Amino acid sequence: MIVKFKLNHLSFIVFLVSCMVKAQEPTVENDSLVDNFIIIEGDLLFGATIDLDPIVLFPKIKYDSNLARRKYLTLKRKTFKVYPYAKLASENLSKLNDRLSKLNRKNQKKKYARTIEKYLEGEFKEELKKFTITEGQILISLIHRQTGITSFDLIKSLRSGWRAFWYNNTAKLFDMSLKVEFDPFEDFEHYCIEDILQRAFINGELEVQNPAFEIDFSELRSSWSKKGINPGSDIQ
Repeated sequence: MIVKFKLNHLSFIVFLVSCMVKAQEPTVENDSLVDNFIIIEGDLLFGATIDLDPIVLFPKIKYDSNLARRKYLTLKRKTFKVYPYAKLASENLSKLNDRLSKLNRKNQKKKYARTIEKYLEGEFKEELKKFTITEGQILISLIHRQTGITSFDLIKSLRSGWRAFWYNNTAKLFDMSLKVEFDPFEDFEHYCIEDILQRAFINGELEVQNPAFEIDFSELRSSWSKKGINPGSDIQ
């Protein structure tokens, strides 16, 4: 269940109102005036409602089995491991596109793109080589979530379609596809990943970075619940 509130400078409002009214309780001359005030522990606030910041409440996951629990926790560990790289990919793509938009000549753009690619490869190649096949596929999915572009198309746009083709076929040897799109409404594992991310954002375990496309998590969870499926379901 998701409960939403809004908080708009509540402390400032309390301070402001306390400067405008006397310390004692105000005299109320008619009932209609009462509806326009809220009294909280002696402080008088104008208005019939208080806006608070959105608060998301996550129900505790109910696992169908110990196997389902292990699967979810393993997916959580792998998601935590690769998410920072997907986030970094999004940030670097944004910087790259901003820089490329300021370059006029095609050869300048190609040279800059190669420079960025070599830098990223040299910076993270050894770390990425340590990823398992599953972690690599999660990373590919999250790169699409964060950039809105598949890894295949990223390679294609930065280098060439032929190189992207070979990269993709190499990935297939390891049961991975660079063309995978993040689709939590249709893919159960992607739904679980989104659930893991949202809980981590709320708990401050991962730094928030919004996806490149809108994902209504309330609607997402509702769509799976209607099928009788939750992140703790035992689905093969």
